[in-house]
Amino acid sequence: MTTPRKIIIDTDPGQDDAVAILLALASPEEIEVIGITAVAGNVPLPLTHKNARIICELAGKTDIPVYAGCDRPLAHDLVTAEHVHGKTGLDGPNLPDPQMQLTDGHAVDYIIDTLRHEPSGTITLCPIGPLTNIATAFQKAPDIIEKVQEIILMGGAYFEVGNITPAAEFNIYVDPEAADIVFKSGVPIVVMPLDVTHKVLVTKQRNDAFRNIGTPVGIAVAKMTEFFERFDKEKYGSEGAPLHDPCVTAYLIKPDLFKGRHVNVEIETNSDLTRGMTVADWWDVTDRPANALFIGDVDADGFFALLTERLARL
Repeated sequence: MTTPRKIIIDTDPGQDDAVAILLALASPEEIEVIGITAVAGNVPLPLTHKNARIICELAGKTDIPVYAGCDRPLAHDLVTAEHVHGKTGLDGPNLPDPQMQLTDGHAVDYIIDTLRHEPSGTITLCPIGPLTNIATAFQKAPDIIEKVQEIILMGGAYFEVGNITPAAEFNIYVDPEAADIVFKSGVPIVVMPLDVTHKVLVTKQRNDAFRNIGTPVGIAVAKMTEFFERFDKEKYGSEGAPLHDPCVTAYLIKPDLFKGRHVNVEIETNSDLTRGMTVADWWDVTDRPANALFIGDVDADGFFALLTERLARL
């Protein structure tokens, strides 16, 4: 029996973030969520920390500390994505305001304190929004970098190119300077780019499976993904919306669902044209050392089977 991995989920909830958090909270054998840190991204910070608490309450897990973090990127104005996620970030279901209070203190200080006090190599960071909180913690306390077990993040794209600009994926684009710090940190990194997340599409059949769970969680997830998918169906002409962020949690539970390559990933921070691009050396054409496992493929049916089975537990 393996002990569950201790993780901090760093998030800007949107609907797919919500599903990622629910999957983690439903999987205590594999994952121990020790804290949730909110960052500005899909929607501004007051909504992301509120949404994180709404999701914990939906899951019936009100003992998880939720911290508010950085309200803007390191070097630029905040870009948000209400056009995708709706004005609340969780449009779709009608969920009550949270009774849970925010935990006192700043998310960055919480990340630093946790990494300093827990044994080295026992905390995995799971950023599923812009990387501002993680980069700020690394800048403020460089001693914690070597203590991180692994970073498993949703962000970037290579073959699928960008979803917010022609070249950049949203999470990286919002704060490329932060992404650059994280990718240069030397921490082992697993990346879930659009190349893999666009292969886990919520079709009608898969969404019906969520609804048929029949619980408040199952119904809320079905309503969230229905709201979220209208945008992607229109944009990509696909049969459903990609569930980006739950790829991070699913990888923690069943890594054999995913395939990727160890490659070098650099972040473009200067160009107006390609700012926020994740330049992945997929074909190994440079002499830059590999710094990330860049995931490119997934067993989508296995992913949805896992997701449906776990959500039914909540």
